[in-house]
Parts: sequence; C-alpha cells; structure tokens
Amino acid sequence: MSQLPEEKWDIEIAPKSSLFDLHLRDTWHYRDLLLLLVRRDFVSFYKQTVLGPLWFFIQPAITVAIYTVVFSRIAQISTDGVPAPLFYLAGTIIWNYFSECLTKTSTVFKDNSAMMGKVYFPRLIMPLSIVCSNLIRFAVQFILFIMVALYFVFVKGTTIQLNLYVLLFPFLIVLIAALGLGLGMMVSAVTTKYRDLAFVVTFGVPLLMYATTVIYPLSTVIAKYPGYSWLIKYNPITPVIESFRYGFFGNGVFDWALLGYSTAITFLILLSGIIIFNKVEKNFVDTV
Repeated sequence: MSQLPEEKWDIEIAPKSSLFDLHLRDTWHYRDLLLLLVRRDFVSFYKQTVLGPLWFFIQPAITVAIYTVVFSRIAQISTDGVPAPLFYLAGTIIWNYFSECLTKTSTVFKDNSAMMGKVYFPRLIMPLSIVCSNLIRFAVQFILFIMVALYFVFVKGTTIQLNLYVLLFPFLIVLIAALGLGLGMMVSAVTTKYRDLAFVVTFGVPLLMYATTVIYPLSTVIAKYPGYSWLIKYNPITPVIESFRYGFFGNGVFDWALLGYSTAITFLILLSGIIIFNKVEKNFVDTV
C-alpha cells in the first residue's frame, strides 16, 4: 500500500502545553478579527448617540472644568505652577486610559462568553482589542491636550518648558496600557467564579484615582505629608503621570528609580495576569 502524504495545516488547535504558551502566531493570524473587534467597540459605544465621538472631547473637558473649580479655586491645591486646566487634563487622559483598560478587561470573559463558547480564536484577542480601542480614545483626548496647551502658549502667553523627557511618551503609554491589561486579566479570571469582584472594581477604581497624582502634584504630598507620601509615590501609576507632566511642562517629580520601579511592577503584574488568564481560559465556559 502506498503511504499517504503528510497533511499540512495552516492552524492546528491543540491543548496548551504551558501557561506561558500564548500562541502569538495564532494571534497574528487573527489580526483581522482584532481590527474587527476594535471597530465594533468603537462603533457600538457611541451608537444612537447625538454627539457621537464628540464625547471623546466632552467627557475630559467637563471633568477638567470641575477639577479646576473644586480643587484649584476652592480647595486651592497647588499645580506646580502649571495652568490648572493643563495640569488636570494631563493626569485625566492618562488615568482615563488606565481605568478604561482595567474595567473593561476585568469583565472580558463574562461579556464575551457567548462568542468564546462557540468558536475558536486566541482568547488574548479580546483583552488586546479593548486596549487598542481605548488607545484610539486616548489619541483623540491627547489631541485635545495639545490644543489646550497651544491655547495657553499662544493666547495666554504661558511658558511651557518642553524638554527631551517628552520622548518617553510612547514608553509611558505602553506602560500604562500593560498595567491596565495585566490587572484587568487578573480580575477577569477571578470574576468567572466570584462576580462580587466586579462590583469592587466598579467603585474601587474611581477611589484609586485619589491615591495617584491626577488632581495634585507629588511634590505637594512630599512637602506637606512626608509620612504618607510613600503611599502615593510607590503607586505604579504615579511615576507615569509625573514623568508625563515633567516631559511636557518641565515641572513635577521625575525620578529614574521610581520609573524603573513602576516598570518592574508593571512587568510582574502583566506576567501574572497572562499566567492566570491562560489558566482560567481552559475551563472558563464551565463557570461563567
């Protein structure tokens, strides 16, 4: 009998042999699905709204206006010499990107259980699509930040000390995306069994904002509350926001050691999130 030729397949579905086996090649093969999910998230979020994508501008603008009145004019919290709207906008757009990545990724199994239970695709596609779709939102809000900065420079005559540390901007965005992705995957894995954690994330994330330097500078905390400053300083989001402000304004607390610490913590959280996500992915359909 003649021996049949060995068949070759483009994609082979097999059990994972390791928690670190991410099937990145499969993820690349499914890049069209990733783009489709990003488009779905973008379109569906503002479907049947009157203003549509203009909410990208309206939401941070209203938030910054409230922060300016409450924290700058009433509470008179220092902004390190930076115009209050610019100071708050810098912290707000970064925080919004982190919080959106975290909250939406934390329910990725529950929100997409119907799709995941019927067809095969690399499950990492889902949280990645959330990070990418929110990156579009961040890019639009960053344009608003640039427009406000140009207004203060050319209309108000404000001096902004742009410096070489602004080149860290892409790295800072990758860092904040990885942190939100890692934490979100960890939470999503736990919420497949314990839905209570989803409620904790819902009200816990806004509270966490006050433990970062979104509405106040780190220098003020160090000067006025030295005994508690370590709580703010070693929050991994704080060095990202402070580095962002230092690069664009020349004001703030920039420390390579703190940024390195934030990078190391983010890497550990992302690695832990991937391990837990891969472990739960195998049998999440039975628990969701």
